[in-house]
Amino acid sequence: MVAKVELDIARVVAAHGRHFLIETPEGARLIAHPRGKRSDAVVGDLVRWRASGDEGVIEHIAPRRNLLMRRDEWRSKSFAANIDRLLVLVAGEPMFSESQLARALIAAESADIAALVLLNKTDLPSADAARERLQPYRRMGVEVLEAALKAAPEDAREHLAPRLAEGATLLLGPSGSGKSTLVNLLVADAQAQVGEISAALGSGRHTTTTTRWYWLGHERRGALIDSPGFQEFGLQHIDAQQLPLLMPDLREHAGACRFYNCTHRHEPGCGVLDAVARGDVARSRHRIYVEILDELTRTRR
Repeated sequence: MVAKVELDIARVVAAHGRHFLIETPEGARLIAHPRGKRSDAVVGDLVRWRASGDEGVIEHIAPRRNLLMRRDEWRSKSFAANIDRLLVLVAGEPMFSESQLARALIAAESADIAALVLLNKTDLPSADAARERLQPYRRMGVEVLEAALKAAPEDAREHLAPRLAEGATLLLGPSGSGKSTLVNLLVADAQAQVGEISAALGSGRHTTTTTRWYWLGHERRGALIDSPGFQEFGLQHIDAQQLPLLMPDLREHAGACRFYNCTHRHEPGCGVLDAVARGDVARSRHRIYVEILDELTRTRR
């Protein structure tokens, strides 16, 4: 009878294609590859692995606490697993997409992950317009932090470091929003590349090509996970009937609808539409809801 071999455990701290960087509980890091052709592991995963020369082979992935992902009609993208919070970075220059922000928050809500928003570049004149666009999110209970990561780095560090000191924080946002700048500010040896905004395109270059885990200190109590910028955020993994329940401002009024199967689009006696008419739900939020609902119902017909 062959004795069962106990596999070592490690955390995935970087991922690019089928190449993974894993970290042992003692802090050693090595390259690892999945067994077989599939590569389902993501940053934040705890994996069981065995040595193979100077590298490792990932045999299986431990059960996850959560997984943040996006999915469109053609493919899915998993950002990270086993995270404690999502921090979405936005800015007024270039002006952030409210649709992208809403989609990220819906994905976090569906995965039961706490979410924060960081308004960066508050030193620029465009910050006031960005604050105005964020008012519906403040009203529905989303915590919105503010910083000028480049113009006032010391103030930003003093404000943000204690807030992110415990647990794993996934940074999400379009290129140019300041994710890598924040990593460089809080992680002394990160050497993360910082994307410069392209004046011609009006959007940031995708300077982060891999998702990577950074410890915030030698105690390894807190970590930042830097992710590549993105242009689209599909929610095809969300059930259309669950969508309003994943939007706190709509959820608050959905129980007042006359019809149990109300779509909150045109039905009489709709509690959500009444709230929109009163100004209790922002019209921009309802427009985004309809936009996403159309996507979900169109692709499932």
